[in-house]
Amino acid sequence: MADTITITDNRTGKQYEIPVENETIRATDLRKIKVSEDDFGLMTYDPAFMNTSSVKSRITFIDGDKGILRYRGYPIEQLAENSTSFLETAYLLFYGELPTKAQLEKWRLNIKTHSLVHDNVKKIIEGFYREAHPMGVFTSALAALSTFYPEAQNIHDPEIRMQQVYRLMGQVPTIAAWVYRHSKGMPYVYPDTKLTYAENFLNMMFNTGTAEPNVNPVLEHAMTVLFILHADHEQNCSTNVMRSIGSSHANPYAAAAGAAAALSGPLHGGANEEVLKMLDEIDRLANVPDFIKNIKEGKGKLMGFGHRVYKNYDPRAKVIKKLAYDVFKVTGSNPKLDLALALEKIALEDDYFIKRKLYPNVDFYSGLIYQAMSFPTEFFTVLFAIGRTIGWLTQWHEHITDTEQKIARPRQIYIGSGERNYVPMNERK
Repeated sequence: MADTITITDNRTGKQYEIPVENETIRATDLRKIKVSEDDFGLMTYDPAFMNTSSVKSRITFIDGDKGILRYRGYPIEQLAENSTSFLETAYLLFYGELPTKAQLEKWRLNIKTHSLVHDNVKKIIEGFYREAHPMGVFTSALAALSTFYPEAQNIHDPEIRMQQVYRLMGQVPTIAAWVYRHSKGMPYVYPDTKLTYAENFLNMMFNTGTAEPNVNPVLEHAMTVLFILHADHEQNCSTNVMRSIGSSHANPYAAAAGAAAALSGPLHGGANEEVLKMLDEIDRLANVPDFIKNIKEGKGKLMGFGHRVYKNYDPRAKVIKKLAYDVFKVTGSNPKLDLALALEKIALEDDYFIKRKLYPNVDFYSGLIYQAMSFPTEFFTVLFAIGRTIGWLTQWHEHITDTEQKIARPRQIYIGSGERNYVPMNERK
């Protein structure tokens, strides 16, 4: 028996048989349900896409109730613990399989070869005030890249398409580091192809003029793991923007700039900044009970807890919590960690938070690590964007090669005025 559902329209008494595939029905099948022949047909109303799938994807799987996150079938915990480098996980995301040694070396070489940014990009960065928010400068530089590579518009040529993937993966860390160096009035450090992806980025960020790079391996490992954890997260806000802009066949630099702009919001990539602000507001352990009391009374928000998708402990948060201890052994302890642990303990034991399924998410501990590694708070979202770039590119590539996709164009339900006649100015009340 075929998988279908039968819908009875009580307005007309008619019945409709709708096919079910992958636990979904096609929204356009609802168009068959009409009161009259000239009726447009039934639509769904779903603010913020709470229960609407717009794509079929093979990239990332999430089960929020069980706290599961997998890239191409591999649990995120395994990749964070075992992946030899961020670029290995990036390869897995893009191509769907873990690379052989030769495949990984070729992937690395292609990306590292394209890590140097055109000198005119420096002029774009330098056109901003040093106090400008790094995410604004970073997003502007991304958008500007399309003017340096006009052939990127030819998105249907597989070879040209891959060239842009290599360029974005190679140049995003360079641009990010140069945005930081400009804000500090420091000379730019150029990419070093001998270093790992994370090591090269940290060297471009913090090198103070030493002849040889001197990046602590613990911090390099922490940066690698954070990039892996942030690499993709299914159809989140910025990924949806990447796909939506890409659906118009805009070049990938324009789409990535749009995705970065979406990421900059405090409800998305800026959430870990809000966690640190919250911890600063609490200030000390003695204030935790009163803070929790205020939360329960609706007088504040517990940042870093709860997630649109996860109704269980975010698996990335577990990895980051362990990582924090390793980082603090190198950088020194952070008093905010004690506050974070106290909040987490209450949230995991208190019925108020348990009933609302408010578990720690990836933002809760990541900000503490970034701060310990000397990144300015306003730079956190840029770090998120570096790791997420491969996710954006993979989702974009999947979207534009999907023959079912067309330009994104949601329907609306019009609830405004009916037809009205123009009223001259002197007759208006």
